[in-house]
Amino acid sequence: MSLEVEVIRSPEAFKAAMAIREQAFVIEQGVAPEDECDQYEESSTHFLVRENGNPIGTARWRFTKEGVKIERVAVKKQLRGRGIGSVLVKAVLDNIESNEEAKGKMKYLNSQINAITLYERYGFEKVGEMFEECNILHYRMELKS
Repeated sequence: MSLEVEVIRSPEAFKAAMAIREQAFVIEQGVAPEDECDQYEESSTHFLVRENGNPIGTARWRFTKEGVKIERVAVKKQLRGRGIGSVLVKAVLDNIESNEEAKGKMKYLNSQINAITLYERYGFEKVGEMFEECNILHYRMELKS
């Protein structure tokens, strides 16, 4: 498995990431397109995972009033369960750590129930009660450092 994770810098890479997100969130999970693609696209740092040059996963992070939020983590359905999400999350966390403005800020996310163990591997812990977002059950998770 030859994986490369890049920070998205081209319109072509962004388009590939959006296609993965549309498939994962809108088509597979029924999230409304206006909820999936939001006002934070331009202010977020986006990532694309490629396997042998082919786009297969994506994620983003952004600054919020609470800290740094990781969002829109998605891997193509037929490739899930191969550790691609883990490689992606590590790359996102490494990128956040290399950002001077992010130093000392809380890192958090809203995890779908089936992804909790992925984030726990990196030190994220569930905070509060389970909640529904876009008709999908989630837990808020924070990185305890």
